Amino acid sequence: MNIVPALDGERKSRKASKETRRSQLIEATIDSLAKRGYSDTTLANVADGAGLSRGIVNFHFESKEKLLVATLQHMSDEYSGHWNAALEKAGPRAADRIWALINADFDRRICTKRKLAAWCAFWGEAKSRPTYQALCGMNDRDYQQTFVTLCTALKAEGGYGYDPEAMALGICSMMEGLWFRLMMNDGLTREKALAAAIEYVAAVFPDHISTSGVK
Repeated sequence: MNIVPALDGERKSRKASKETRRSQLIEATIDSLAKRGYSDTTLANVADGAGLSRGIVNFHFESKEKLLVATLQHMSDEYSGHWNAALEKAGPRAADRIWALINADFDRRICTKRKLAAWCAFWGEAKSRPTYQALCGMNDRDYQQTFVTLCTALKAEGGYGYDPEAMALGICSMMEGLWFRLMMNDGLTREKALAAAIEYVAAVFPDHISTSGVK
């Protein structure tokens, strides 16, 4: 009797179970950050939110700080993967790529009040926690540099008079501001935020983008 396939299956099952537990705990941490904020999120309420024991949380993450770092890493990787996938799907034209990035930022898979609240909880702690800055810093720089590259290309095509780096910063800051407004729950909807972002880039790149799409 060959027991190797059975052992391989058991190992895969254990690995899947470990990854499932970690995913449950990270999702419960996002829920807790959104509901309670950073300071009041504890291992106990994360365990309760995931429907798991406190011992399971300690086994996978050992401490609240390690759990939070893993959660931030997960969110950062998810966001980076999302906008990079949108870029790849958009093709080579700069206008198509900017249109894709704007829409990706307000996609319902990424732009939810739950996730925005969790992001804000981390942003509030980032100044005093270099680990958090390091986790997000590279992705933030890559994201903004992508906009610099695209703004440079559209300036060359359309003869616009802006500075590409300043324009890229303006676009990124505008979208971050809309995220904050959504998180504040002041009546702004995701659809209205997306429409506002599109109005902005349509005004900036009138020869390339309109409110209805890429020209």
